[in-house]
Amino acid sequence: MMRKLVVGSRRSKLALTQSQQFIDNLKAIEPDLDIEIKEIVTKGDRIIDKQLSKVGGKGLFVKEIQNELFDHSIDMAIHSLKDVPSVIPEGLTLGCIPDRENPYDAYIAKNHIQLDELPANSIVGTSSLRRGAQILAKYPNLQIKWIRGNIDTRLSKLETEDYDAIILAAAGLKRMGWSDDIVTTYLDKETLIPAIGQGALGIECRSDDKELLDLLSKVHNSDVASCVTAERTFLTRMNGSCQVPIGGYATKESDGTIEFTGLIMSPDGKERYEHTERGTNPVELGEKVTEVLNAQGAYEIIKALNEEQ
Repeated sequence: MMRKLVVGSRRSKLALTQSQQFIDNLKAIEPDLDIEIKEIVTKGDRIIDKQLSKVGGKGLFVKEIQNELFDHSIDMAIHSLKDVPSVIPEGLTLGCIPDRENPYDAYIAKNHIQLDELPANSIVGTSSLRRGAQILAKYPNLQIKWIRGNIDTRLSKLETEDYDAIILAAAGLKRMGWSDDIVTTYLDKETLIPAIGQGALGIECRSDDKELLDLLSKVHNSDVASCVTAERTFLTRMNGSCQVPIGGYATKESDGTIEFTGLIMSPDGKERYEHTERGTNPVELGEKVTEVLNAQGAYEIIKALNEEQ
């Protein structure tokens, strides 16, 4: 019998839901597992009135959870991978990357008016610099207005406040069981390149917990892992943080080829650096795209934005 396991999760409805879904997947393989969820409030959860990119610092949603792993008060943590900094602390590891949900962004508009049909000066709600910059680049006549809160909060703000549309991660909507009817369109990567690791989970545990690592290996998806490795390598090498509009998305074809596109933009959408590479080594792909974008001048944007902080 495996020992009782304690899973650390953020307290948000989405975090608890995706934790429970992951636990159900584990129990489908090992029905006798005894697993409980411990709710942990993170710094990012406590700051609800500020724009996250202004709070600064990586790991706003993971630091407290990692501390509990070190203290042995939890055995594993189930993170949205896009919240996890690209460098994992010594002694901890990503024990597995399970199947990925839809990685794209969902565009939801009042009366389902399509993005390219929104009248000038329409207000699009998002608190992501990446989403805002890409929308402004394609539709400079729109306005981006900051919005925070969980999915339900944002959907009700769309109804009750002066937003004409909002953009949310498709993965969160799907995991929370919202039907596709609510979505006006899913924005493909031609319109909006997703966040690094969007739609993927990262299951973090202690590096020496062999028993748990063996269990987690049974729900590991190596194709997803190589895609997010390309994405996260790019994030690390570009020194990307939430102060920088950065996106990246990798897919793996049946012959094993990975295609990775990396994107760096200025927050106003006026400067755009984007490059796509194909290959089989995810780390090399992330590094190659970084090199190309830096040669084009992308690093100047990052340097300027990081110095502003």
